[in-house]
Amino acid sequence: MKQSYKSPEQMEQEINRLGLIELLRRLLERQAVRRMEGGTLNDEQIENMGQALMKLEGKIHQLAAGFGLKPEDLNLDLGPLGNTLDK
Repeated sequence: MKQSYKSPEQMEQEINRLGLIELLRRLLERQAVRRMEGGTLNDEQIENMGQALMKLEGKIHQLAAGFGLKPEDLNLDLGPLGNTLDK
């Protein structure tokens, strides 16, 4: 496998993208909970969604670890808008 060398700017962009993916995962998770509590999902849909979200969370943790980060390190500061993730 060929080693890929990236500039600090490229690394920062990749970490920011990963942070956005984590934000989207959390939003999807909240929406899934709302739908589940609202009774709009059947048992199979709940199971499938749960499995998919757990898989995505595991992949995000794996990618974050590749950068030497913990998932909570993916919290992006959006200045006056605040942070992307709950503290």
